[in-house]
Amino acid sequence: MSRFSEEQKRIALLLLHEPKTAEELNKQLSIPYHKLMDELKGMLKMDVIEKEGYPTKYRLKENIAKEVQRRKEVAEEDMNKLRLKAFIEMQAIELDLLKKQLGKVKEALQSEKAFTIYALEEAEPIKEGEYYSAYLDVNFSVKDFSSLIKFMFFYGPSAIEVIKPNRIEISAQDLQDGLVDLADIIQKYTQYITKIMNKEELEKFHQQLYK
Repeated sequence: MSRFSEEQKRIALLLLHEPKTAEELNKQLSIPYHKLMDELKGMLKMDVIEKEGYPTKYRLKENIAKEVQRRKEVAEEDMNKLRLKAFIEMQAIELDLLKKQLGKVKEALQSEKAFTIYALEEAEPIKEGEYYSAYLDVNFSVKDFSSLIKFMFFYGPSAIEVIKPNRIEISAQDLQDGLVDLADIIQKYTQYITKIMNKEELEKFHQQLYK
């Protein structure tokens, strides 16, 4: 589902319980017919839907239907307001070491009580020069701003996207808690970096930060 466009997600939800014709989908979605057909062609190419009967109806593949239903059930129980999508990239000199690291991060994410995980997909490792690299595609929600701060620092995503809502209000207490956690983490990192770097290395590091 993470590879679906927003229109394709809406189509998938409508096809969850029964197959529908393009005309039926068009009436329910209220999007231009040519746009709908482009989305359906894309879903056929991704092998997530199939055609059947006459007039032609579109049906979700069984494995996709189960995944859509699972995420719908997760969403119904999820009280978190902030939904996100993130990519966590990792590298290692050995393939087995990379897989072990990915496994540990996945296990840690799934055990976090402050997150609700909708999907956690692992990309196939690729070799770039001397290193193997891969990433985790994480679709999740967080309960508060403080939890998001911790995610950013402890998991170091290379990219993050807010899925919903379009606007969000943060209470003063939530903001305060998040800023306190942020200050504490930065202070600990600063103390550690100061211990392991000499003056010249610190100056170069600061120059890179403020470019």
